[in-house]
Amino acid sequence: MLRKGAFRRVSTIIALGFLVLLAGCSTLPWQSGRKVFSAEIENNRLTLEVSDGMVRLTALTNQAIEVEFLELGAEPQPQSVSTTEGLGVEVSVRMERHFIEFSTPELTALIQKSPMRISFLKDGKSIIEEEKGFFRQENVAGFRFFLDDKEKLMGGGSRALGMDRRGHRLQLYNKPSYGYETEAELMYYSMPVVISSKQYSLVFDNGASGWMDLGFTEPDILQFDAVGGRMSYYVVAGDDWENLMDEFTQVTGNQPLPPRWVLGNISSRMGYRSREQVESVVEGYRSADIPLDGIVLDVYWFGPDLKGHMGNLDWDLENFPRPIEMMANLKDQGVKTILITEPFVLNTSSKYDICIENGYFGTTADGEPYIYDFYFGTTGLIDIFKDEAKDWFWSVYKRHTLTGVDGWWGDLGEPEVHPDDLYHVNGSALEVHNLYGHEWARLIADGYERDFANQRPVILMRSGFVGSQRYGMIPWTGDVSRTWGGLQSQVEIALQMSLQGLAYIHSDLGGFAGDYEDAELYTRWLQYGVFQPIYRTHAQDTVPAEPIYWDEETQRIVRDFIKLRYSLTPYLYTVMWENSQNGMPLMRPLFFEEHEFDQIQETKTYLWGDDFLVTPIVEKGVEGAEVDLPGGSAWFDFWTGERFEGGQTLFSEHSIETIPVFVRAGAIIPMIPEVQTLDSFPGDQLILNYYHDETISTANDGVYEDDGKTPNAFEKGEYEWMEVKVSNEDKSLTATITRSHTYPGNGDETHVVLKIHNWGSTPLEVSINGETSETNFDYDSDSHLLSVPFKVADQVVVQISK
Repeated sequence: MLRKGAFRRVSTIIALGFLVLLAGCSTLPWQSGRKVFSAEIENNRLTLEVSDGMVRLTALTNQAIEVEFLELGAEPQPQSVSTTEGLGVEVSVRMERHFIEFSTPELTALIQKSPMRISFLKDGKSIIEEEKGFFRQENVAGFRFFLDDKEKLMGGGSRALGMDRRGHRLQLYNKPSYGYETEAELMYYSMPVVISSKQYSLVFDNGASGWMDLGFTEPDILQFDAVGGRMSYYVVAGDDWENLMDEFTQVTGNQPLPPRWVLGNISSRMGYRSREQVESVVEGYRSADIPLDGIVLDVYWFGPDLKGHMGNLDWDLENFPRPIEMMANLKDQGVKTILITEPFVLNTSSKYDICIENGYFGTTADGEPYIYDFYFGTTGLIDIFKDEAKDWFWSVYKRHTLTGVDGWWGDLGEPEVHPDDLYHVNGSALEVHNLYGHEWARLIADGYERDFANQRPVILMRSGFVGSQRYGMIPWTGDVSRTWGGLQSQVEIALQMSLQGLAYIHSDLGGFAGDYEDAELYTRWLQYGVFQPIYRTHAQDTVPAEPIYWDEETQRIVRDFIKLRYSLTPYLYTVMWENSQNGMPLMRPLFFEEHEFDQIQETKTYLWGDDFLVTPIVEKGVEGAEVDLPGGSAWFDFWTGERFEGGQTLFSEHSIETIPVFVRAGAIIPMIPEVQTLDSFPGDQLILNYYHDETISTANDGVYEDDGKTPNAFEKGEYEWMEVKVSNEDKSLTATITRSHTYPGNGDETHVVLKIHNWGSTPLEVSINGETSETNFDYDSDSHLLSVPFKVADQVVVQISK
């Protein structure tokens, strides 16, 4: 609803003060000459006619405004960052002689008319201000903003640079970084996103080749420029970090829940060369008692050699006879098949002629198919933006999905080699380069929604754009070096990408590039993997990716950690569901906890969901690590149960058997009994671990569950929510467990074991729904663990007398 004339007093004061300051300036650094001639408001959009074009401000949420600049004669280009139109957002406009104020209930754009300049204010304070705003010079165009002296900046996508990226000039061009370790300025997945310590995000909706200068050239200036593309930016503000993530994903889209089996162990290498080898690997996992839920087939599924076959997109039947039968047999064992595909079609492949004849490739300036050489052979590149090419490419995915393929791995999607003078249907390679992976993921997601509406897609890709998470993309960190340096950069990359909406970012466990074979490195990497979003081993052929081919001690340690991963499925699935609703990352930086931005560079330790604190061991030969325990609560060593006060740094000793993992006092950690595949997920069994502490008077949490398969199950109401409330008093503790909602196939009751950690002594009495029995609990005085089993149909109240 538009309220013309509405104007908050505090904003009036700020606006007038702003103009007084301008009057005292003898020279202005902003672009002179741009003036606002007229303004028109329609719904949630303010359109300004300016001297060199048009500016459109659109309120997308209460805390997000888009600014789009259209030069004279330019036509609007489609959005890529966002799909929301914000039509329900209430806006108000105030037009004065020298300025215009465009406001949502929580964010204000203050527009100076001459020279034109836009400032953004939240709660009466400026969060970001244009310097020149839009500019064009030589062969690039973009935007310029002021930076505060103490402002720290994150973003720019996947890079290994340190968390604070102010002072860097970041290239925006998705590009492979084979064998990277602790430093990589340009990688597979760059994004035009800035996240400020002032708790706002600045996002440029432009997929062209470009740069973000974060105070490198001029210390107090942030500049974005690109060779073409849409000239638009979004300002997204938040009340705190959690709210900022919610607002950011309201604008860019929420990640849908993947199928539950993707949380399990996925085996991959470059690559399995035959059906016999695939079946042998799966049997090896089962014989070694190591859970397994998926297997990835790399380039050899469509040809016997590394080179010469890319683009066949069909089984090599000599090495993979009766593949449909093979996949069905694997699925009977709970193991799903994921196939790799690439957008390159070699002239030696079976699909090359089809692509040439139908115009599916990118072209030269004259419209001829652009054919060129790269590592794998002579190739064309599928024009992922062309409707006819997309329809054909989807027909390949559809045909194989119908025969039993359960997931897709899109590789080389930067694209890895993308000549500047190649043209797509919507522009040159330079103008659309960073959108390629984004559109590829969209193609598959849209196809599933249309043709497999009851199936959640699995889309593994290493390159995309802002908002690719809404298509279900599961990105990985690329071809990381199989070294300690490679491991050391993984937490930083994961935290950065998670803050930019890509919460499922993960690494090739064990490392990919190189032939360094070190059981200690392999073990430490796979231990860390339990506490990253996706658990997938991967490596080149020279070093085994799978734990079943390592020594017995390594197998034993890794087996225990993989089983722990499976046991924690209810916790992880609930955190993933939370991400699907409000964008909160799975891996979270420590400054989310204490709101102290001086911790921005901290990547040794991170939060896994709300309640786990994890410090991977990333150096050879050490038996422990320093851990910063956040203040505000006590923490328990996950392995020993020892209690520590928060707000301190300690050295946590750990042999090769474990890594530092702590649980927050008052946390409720749901787990399940041991399973070998998540197809066997016991929905009727649950272990609720409550970490009791006398400083915690109340605790409240919940466990989300659905069938692990149905798309949008929560939105359809097909889920179960188990709420757990704990009240701790002087003489008793009461736990109330309430089971609500249901879904098809869900049982009438859940068998629960409530495990209370740090319980001081044998309880005087335990009652379940008012009934007392001497056999309805078990207490272990050595571990101080109290276990209470019961069944929940609707609600159970457990009361424990101290």
